[in-house]
Amino acid sequence: MSANDYTNFPPGTHLLNDRMTLIHLFLHTISNFDTDNSNGNGKDIVLNPTPSDDPEDPLNWSTLRKTVNFGLTCTYVLFTFVLLDLGNVLLPFYEGKVPGVPGQLNLSLGEVTRASGASYAGLALGCLFTIPCVHKFGRRPLYLLSAVLQFACAIWYAKFKSAGEMAAIGLLAGLGGSVSEAIVMITVVDLFFVHQHARMNGLFLFMQALGTLGGPIAAGYILLSMQWRWVWWITAIILGVNLLLVVFLFEESKYVPRSRPTANKLHKGDRHSDVSGASSSDSVEKTNGNEQSRSGSNVESQTYPRKTYFQRLALVTKSDIPILKNLYRPLVAPFMFPAVLFAALQYGIIQAWFSVTTTAGAQLLPKPPYNFKANEIGLYNIGGFIGSLIATFTVSFLSDWLAVWQSRRNKGVFEPEMRLWLLFPAILFTSIGSWVYGIGLNRGWHWAILAVGNGIFGFGFMVTADVALTYLTDSYPMILNDTLVSVVFIRNALAMITRFPFSAWLDGMGVQNMFILIGVISLATMIMPALLMVYGKRARIHTAHKYMDYAAHQISQRSGLQQG
Repeated sequence: MSANDYTNFPPGTHLLNDRMTLIHLFLHTISNFDTDNSNGNGKDIVLNPTPSDDPEDPLNWSTLRKTVNFGLTCTYVLFTFVLLDLGNVLLPFYEGKVPGVPGQLNLSLGEVTRASGASYAGLALGCLFTIPCVHKFGRRPLYLLSAVLQFACAIWYAKFKSAGEMAAIGLLAGLGGSVSEAIVMITVVDLFFVHQHARMNGLFLFMQALGTLGGPIAAGYILLSMQWRWVWWITAIILGVNLLLVVFLFEESKYVPRSRPTANKLHKGDRHSDVSGASSSDSVEKTNGNEQSRSGSNVESQTYPRKTYFQRLALVTKSDIPILKNLYRPLVAPFMFPAVLFAALQYGIIQAWFSVTTTAGAQLLPKPPYNFKANEIGLYNIGGFIGSLIATFTVSFLSDWLAVWQSRRNKGVFEPEMRLWLLFPAILFTSIGSWVYGIGLNRGWHWAILAVGNGIFGFGFMVTADVALTYLTDSYPMILNDTLVSVVFIRNALAMITRFPFSAWLDGMGVQNMFILIGVISLATMIMPALLMVYGKRARIHTAHKYMDYAAHQISQRSGLQQG
């Protein structure tokens, strides 16, 4: 197939560059938002998806407006994972193993890890029920509901006294946090173009890692001067502030096409005319011709009325889509689209190992020969944080650069599989980090070596998760509402499976053998991106018709229409 014959491209394949120069390539890669091109002014990047000429289309929002909205989203993700993982640093207090500290709970490790597993069960189950509500009511009400529930859970954490209460709170916190995993990535698609997805997903994953690793650092210092329950009270205060910010500043990013008050009407399919390469030539003509010239046209845009502050912050953006129709679709998507199954397994496996790593550190570092105090356990997480930080601000940008560079070499045609090259070194780093960490813990190596191993693992974790999720968004951009639910469900199910038997697994194999096995399993997952690099495009071609059916369903939801 010729690179210029783009009328029959499979899902995910599209023209990204024409008239590319090396200077333009560099400038577009280092730009955070590519603001100059977001309105169609750039000539070397073909915007995908194609924005409408409505200024209230989130793709056309100003840089400031996008920054505020996505910044609040990232802050929300940060505190979601602070709430979910803060208990790791408090483990010695839950078990009653800190001498001279009143109010400890004397819980067993099994009770604590089961409560942690309950939070992942809430994350897995919650997304199945929250995402259908996104179609019906929009993004904003779900964010608000989640923020309220998390605020209440933080207060309950500050007052709980039994293992049963802890498990119940964990389940509720997981249900509230489930929004952060799927809807946030949908928000990325709402606001940004394909060539920006890796960077935005990278920032989302970094905030997730920052909450998981940075929360215990702050908690450790709180424990130096306050009673352990104050860790939760301060978290509740911060979550209360976050709730207020969401209430007064977070806009709805679900776009429902509007009709202009003039004779010229906005075509409902304009923004999504590139659902599949199998679409008609008329559709392609609109996307690459008239629509691109219209996007960013100030004259046309002025025919749309601007929304007021209160309209932007409407509580509900309701459609006629029945909720029950969307419950089963995410459960079958992994069996219909290989890219969905790949992203779910790759992301789920690496998240499971991340969960085991943090739990093992919280359990073993307070014991000889390390004898870490709570604040020292928090500071120890800096190693993983640094690894995640390096990955976020190097490889996430490199992923977008690599995609643009390879598409330039491919006559301007972008293939999602172009991103998968980064997975091979990332998975290798993950395995090496696991081996250094596990063997070092078992043999009593200096804590600095363990921190380096944790940093290597954190780097590999961030790159692996970012590439897997971005590959999915690139391959099937129009069905993310369903596919991300599938990914999040499988991801949290795998993390839950490793949390519940953690105590028995550690006792049965020992820490060294456990982490050697983790590294080997991680290394074996290299087969998945290797297979996709060979067969991924063929799979996208064969699933094009199924994708079009799913995409038509998604478009009807975005337009507020009901499909029979």
